[in-house]
Amino acid sequence: MFTHIAHWASIETGKSRTFIAAIAIIVVWGLTGPVFAYSDTWQLLINTGTTIVTFLMVFLLQNAQSRDTQAIQLKLDELIAATATAHNTMIGLEDMTEEQLRQLKERFAIMSNASR
Repeated sequence: MFTHIAHWASIETGKSRTFIAAIAIIVVWGLTGPVFAYSDTWQLLINTGTTIVTFLMVFLLQNAQSRDTQAIQLKLDELIAATATAHNTMIGLEDMTEEQLRQLKERFAIMSNASR
């Protein structure tokens, strides 16, 4: 259920009308400043609202980014698997340790220098 809601929210928050609505909220808040004598409560309202929205957006963005990254990795794995001359060791590269990635990078650097 979270994935469905996060996907829907990430699409909706990326639309221009959502951005315009956010600007409208800020403008209305700013225009009400004199009515509320720029009180601490008036300032707290926007600070609390933006903090909550920012906090929730972090999770939505992380979910969307993780989903997109996983989809890209799967597409790349499919291309590697379908290419006869590709190194199949590249499939699942994102699951390797930092040390394994460093060693692989060194190996390809040596192969690159040898072909020059």
